[in-house]
Amino acid sequence: MTMTMTQTTASQSITIALSKGRILKETLPLLEQAGIVPAEDIFSSRKLIFDTNHQHIKLLVIRATDVPTYVEYGAADMGVSGKDVLLEHGARDMYEPLDLNIARCRLMTAGLVDPKPVQGRIKVASKFVNITKRYFASQGQQVDIIKLYGAMELAPIMGLADYIVDIVDTGNTLIANGMQPLDMIAPISTRLVVSKAAMKMKHAQIQPIIDSLSEAVERAKIAAAEVIS
Repeated sequence: MTMTMTQTTASQSITIALSKGRILKETLPLLEQAGIVPAEDIFSSRKLIFDTNHQHIKLLVIRATDVPTYVEYGAADMGVSGKDVLLEHGARDMYEPLDLNIARCRLMTAGLVDPKPVQGRIKVASKFVNITKRYFASQGQQVDIIKLYGAMELAPIMGLADYIVDIVDTGNTLIANGMQPLDMIAPISTRLVVSKAAMKMKHAQIQPIIDSLSEAVERAKIAAAEVIS
């Protein structure tokens, strides 16, 4: 689908917030398939705001955890964010119209293969504090949550926590550290989110982007299926 170019004013311009890292690398080809191309190489630039081949579309490149905030408060009209970040943030005042089907993984609990008996309340280490609270509450368990920002596997090994809640891709890091995945909290992939206010005020500009990205996702699925077969 080729997006129809219309004459736009500043109030009709569209800003899309992109997540840095692995998600960015997988998002840019989808955007290109949808007809949106940065005016310069994002990876070789220190800039955070990029023009595109569409005069009315700009890209922001920010920390993944900040994307929902930018969209929620209207600093960005649209965003690309992992479902884990959206679950943790709460994703208020935004729609989630499209699963981009990239950066797929699982949000899981994990623990040592040969754990010691738990003394007292269960301690769980995670950077996903809100998700962890909700999950264990849904299981009828009261736990103490320890917020960490990385190297989650160390927490049970060093006796800091009994379990962790973290993103699991292949599970190799867990295995290498004497741990195992346990319960899946949620499947994770990357989602397109849209500000509710922007969807209302700029629907004519936003809907063609959603439609073009949806077609790009479907083409990518077909191409992946053909490779497997």
